[in-house]
Amino acid sequence: METLKRWMRDWKYPTFLLCIYGFFSTVKPLEPFLIPFLTGPDKNLTIEQVTNQIFPVWTYSYLAVLVPVFLLTDWLRYKPVVVFQCLFLFSTTAMLLWCNGVPEMQAMQFTYGVVTSCDVAYFTYLYSVVDLKHYLKATSYCRTAQLLGYLIGSVLGQILVSLELMSYNYILVFTLVLTGIALITSILLPMPKTSMFFHQTRSASDSEGHIGTEEDLQSNGSKRQQQIPEGSSDCDNSSAKSSKTGGCGDVLLRLWRDFLQCFSSRTLLIWSAWWALATCGYNQTVNYVQSLWEHVEPSSNFTVYNGGVEAISNLFGAAAAYGIGFSSADWSRWGEVALGSLSALEGGALFAMVFSSNIWVCYCGYIIFKSLYMLLITIAMFQIAAGLNMERYALVFGANTFCALVLQTIITSVVVDSRGLGLDIVTQFTVYGAYFSIIALIFFLSGLYTTMCRKPEMETLRENPGETFEADAQIITGTKF
Repeated sequence: METLKRWMRDWKYPTFLLCIYGFFSTVKPLEPFLIPFLTGPDKNLTIEQVTNQIFPVWTYSYLAVLVPVFLLTDWLRYKPVVVFQCLFLFSTTAMLLWCNGVPEMQAMQFTYGVVTSCDVAYFTYLYSVVDLKHYLKATSYCRTAQLLGYLIGSVLGQILVSLELMSYNYILVFTLVLTGIALITSILLPMPKTSMFFHQTRSASDSEGHIGTEEDLQSNGSKRQQQIPEGSSDCDNSSAKSSKTGGCGDVLLRLWRDFLQCFSSRTLLIWSAWWALATCGYNQTVNYVQSLWEHVEPSSNFTVYNGGVEAISNLFGAAAAYGIGFSSADWSRWGEVALGSLSALEGGALFAMVFSSNIWVCYCGYIIFKSLYMLLITIAMFQIAAGLNMERYALVFGANTFCALVLQTIITSVVVDSRGLGLDIVTQFTVYGAYFSIIALIFFLSGLYTTMCRKPEMETLRENPGETFEADAQIITGTKF
């Protein structure tokens, strides 16, 4: 009994529970087959209704609740938001199973927008209950559990559909059971005592907006030789002079000051701009690619392999992201050229999907597109994370995601929404291919200018290693439920 109590006080206990939650909440066997399900006899919706009226609601709701959820997550100290996310995930699955009609499916998309906006609570909870020295291991375990859940969900869905072992409705019932396990696990998570902004004790200098330096952390026994976790507290516990962080106004003021300081760097602006632009296009492609596959080869007369394609693309993307860590390329010098060149390949893959009438070409194009994005977003994360402390790390990544969502909302309202242009799926993907081609041109020309005419700012930072630290990148892939 005493051994169990010690284990529950150890960092492995919340990490273990969070791994279980991450796994069971991401096993979604029906996700790769959502379009065939909605347009089939179960829901009897048209592809135009799904694409132009239902799916856009997810983008709008995600953007609307992202910032409030981000602040609420810190104020409530993470765990309640994790439980809240699982409840909404359960509601989303239940609505998908029992509701019919366009308004009901739009409500389902709204609830799923709330689910995706709560993703911020997953890793920030981890960082609030795990010591810095265990951060890398804990992050690796939790991320692996999530990726394993996505992978098993895709493979399981493909097997159940191809072998006709379960109908779509029974697959949803099975998903409800898995989500119920995740909900029970989230309730068992221990409650954190601190958070990044609202619930922490900071030194007097930090209360005035000062960001702790490397020397400050080393004086507390912590060294920035590893990644500083997003959401960890850098307060000086041994300081005799400490004060509580201020209210919401002080938090917002500190966020604004950090934001201005971070984005005063040209290098960070370049990489962040690509992040926001490319993530916007990636989300649009992933969200609507099943509609394109349904157009090229209707599921009514073809055994779809969407689950297998998603599984392969996730594996290739993870391999590309992992392999780039062994590259010795000078990304501060050649990174923008790489962004431009590989973005051009992404645009080419999208054009191949659009102008081919072969479903296998579409599948291959999607795998190439997703793998290239995973590769490039990894490089961007590494470059942006260099030189940022933990609070700015979270702030910049969150700002980039918000900008991507704003752009995605604009594109959705103009190109996809039936109240806008309401373009057909082929024309939509033609727009996305042109979109990535423009991104490629901009960053390729910018990269040539940087290479030939300027000394990259990152080289200057590397000449002062005491001012920077290395940070591992996390690959978070979002898929449409």
